[in-house]
Amino acid sequence: MREKIFAYVKQKYGVAPDYPFPTAPTFPVLRHQDNRKWFALIMDVPRDKLGLEGAERVDVINVKLGDPMLADWLAQQDGFFRGYHIKGGSWVSVLLDNTVPLEEIAHWIDESYAVTASRQTKQRLRQPQ
Repeated sequence: MREKIFAYVKQKYGVAPDYPFPTAPTFPVLRHQDNRKWFALIMDVPRDKLGLEGAERVDVINVKLGDPMLADWLAQQDGFFRGYHIKGGSWVSVLLDNTVPLEEIAHWIDESYAVTASRQTKQRLRQPQ
């Protein structure tokens, strides 16, 4: 699923993953090219840290939403959790184990990209294609 996400953001936004954490070299960040803000972080975390059964590690993607109430609502859906390791605000973690389809994950990546965009990018995103 990571590779599919990387291909999606590369094709749509021209963004490649960045690995900024020396102590977590398998945690890629997806960030805007202009303001360098993150719009997604992929991590592998123990299932039990998400409130799931088992201790094996599972990939999640953290994305930022524009509405904290939407984040609360999503966190009640299968495959969604309040942002793991990004507390507060409107970050959510999405399981990357096919519980949530790639098309839906792409929608939330797009939302996060728009929410974290610079003023110039937001203006460009609002213009009709």
